[in-house]
Amino acid sequence: MMATRTEPLKAYWQPGCSSCLRMKEFLQRHGVAFESINVLADKEAFADLARLGIRSVPIIRRGDDWANGQVLRDVARIAGIDWGGSRILPPQALKARLDLFQAAARRFLAQVPDDKLPTLLPNRPRSYASLAYHIFSIADAFLDHELNGTRLDEGAYNRVPRPGEEGKPALLAYGETVAERLDDWWRTRGGQTDWSRRADVYYGQQSVHEFFERTTWHCGQHLRQFMMVLDQLGIAPRDRLGPEAFADLPMPEKVWDDEPGAR
Repeated sequence: MMATRTEPLKAYWQPGCSSCLRMKEFLQRHGVAFESINVLADKEAFADLARLGIRSVPIIRRGDDWANGQVLRDVARIAGIDWGGSRILPPQALKARLDLFQAAARRFLAQVPDDKLPTLLPNRPRSYASLAYHIFSIADAFLDHELNGTRLDEGAYNRVPRPGEEGKPALLAYGETVAERLDDWWRTRGGQTDWSRRADVYYGQQSVHEFFERTTWHCGQHLRQFMMVLDQLGIAPRDRLGPEAFADLPMPEKVWDDEPGAR
């Protein structure tokens, strides 16, 4: 059902969500007014989305016409923004960035004091330990798709460490396993990948190339949050990554949402 332009544009999001922040910044850059709805603060928000069969954010919505906010061309359609396309880094450049981000996540995780790992991020039920796990699992989910044909479903990015595996040694071991798996995939299959084929993902129509880009910048954004965590702990990130590490990736400008209720 197509909505009329008189109906309000609504952007559903939650703190710490990389794609949520990117979606809102995209709307703001184009001067589009929207109602901002933090689903963790608004108890009716998820019920409102459930009526349309939606179980995750970010979501952009006008009436019953909606799209997942992870795909900006779909956000542009709902918001009435002219979509001019986007430039994607070549796969080999994305692989190099992803390697950089995964290595930095392991390095930064090693700096977090053990007693701080259960600490939660601002207004988000995600611990520092789970943030590290999330960065590793984002890449792992892409590998599951490419190596095993596993569909990226709505729960893929909500995985958390299993009981007994929240400690630093287990998390670092998982990160190392993902890095080795990533290198094995690239060495054995990366060169034969059809990057133009459609990826089997829950959030919209994407090529494998777009999915790989999303995997890379998604890790990069959460890595920026990890550096924020260390700064807040008064610990200087070892070999901190600067802006050049994130250049030419379609990431949010901010590290964390600064809307009321997001901190």
